[in-house]
Amino acid sequence: MTDSTSARAADLAATRAPPARIVLTGGPGGGKTTAADLFRREIGERVALVPEAATMLFSGGFPRVSEPAALRAAQAAIFHVQRNHEAVQAAVHPGRILLCDRGTVDGAAYLPESADSFFGALGTSLAAELGRYDAVVFFETAAAGGLEIESANATRIESCQQALQLDFRLRELWSQHPRYVFVPHSPSFFGKITAGLAVIERLVRSLASEGEAT
Repeated sequence: MTDSTSARAADLAATRAPPARIVLTGGPGGGKTTAADLFRREIGERVALVPEAATMLFSGGFPRVSEPAALRAAQAAIFHVQRNHEAVQAAVHPGRILLCDRGTVDGAAYLPESADSFFGALGTSLAAELGRYDAVVFFETAAAGGLEIESANATRIESCQQALQLDFRLRELWSQHPRYVFVPHSPSFFGKITAGLAVIERLVRSLASEGEAT
């Protein structure tokens, strides 16, 4: 780890609040939701799943819009739901690691404005939001391999080109985290999910050990 990365890690640690949080993110059609659900089913007593806030809102009737001011308001709503849902899961499942299907950083990738502008309007910053999480597992979109985006999620409406653009923007933001792990696209979805689950398992073990040591 370089000096700059070590310093960034120390800065993040100073702003991080318990419990430990792992974010699963990436462009649409990457398999993160499948991985989160499988991991929760297998090792549910060690983690608490925080479902994707955007899916909760859009599937509940929240309008999905493209007009800039309305889009900004929608992403602000998703941001606050994400934060508060994490707080609820932490209170209901004390001692468990939070496995978050996306995190508060994601919203900035869906807007044409800069991340600084988006987070500044919310009274926070990119660095502060990255600092809320202990690790990031990034599932690259299947569109990176030229595949059509297939999802059982009816709120997932992005085209392959949009998925690629979002994947790039999300990676720019989340890759600044010192504990960032990239899970690349694979022709085998099963192989990709298996690799992602192994990464999550390793991080859960590591974070659990760190928690016991403190």
